[in-house]
Amino acid sequence: MTIIKLALLAAAAVGAVVAFPGIAAADSDTFQSPSGNIFCAMDVRADGTGSVVCQGDGHYAVPRPAECHLAWGDRFSLDQGGEPVAHCHGDTIVPSYSGPGKNPNVPTLDYGRTRSAGAITCDSEPTGMTCTDAGTGHYLHLSRESNDIG
Repeated sequence: MTIIKLALLAAAAVGAVVAFPGIAAADSDTFQSPSGNIFCAMDVRADGTGSVVCQGDGHYAVPRPAECHLAWGDRFSLDQGGEPVAHCHGDTIVPSYSGPGKNPNVPTLDYGRTRSAGAITCDSEPTGMTCTDAGTGHYLHLSRESNDIG
């Protein structure tokens, strides 16, 4: 996936949140974990394929690439039919909120619940958020303890 494509996906996710906070459109969805530590934005493209980008605050065991001088290991994306990608980024997809606790403008995906976009389903569990492409088995998993892709 190209840097431009990732930037556009992130910009679109942020734009959707800013323009319509707390409202999930039929072809896009934003949500946070019950703890408020993980934020995800899902989208269904015109061709019916899904994508998701999630950002959290856990640790990612893969060393930072030498060419990455920005944030690393807290944001990941998965496009239906593709492999998950770890992002080197200097911005955030998480909507700003200065109050204590979870952002009240972002819907919460309660534990035991799921959200889907195309073949990608995100599961919210006490152990973290896992988004999986049913067609390929590729996934991303974010939690307070660790982040992983596969």
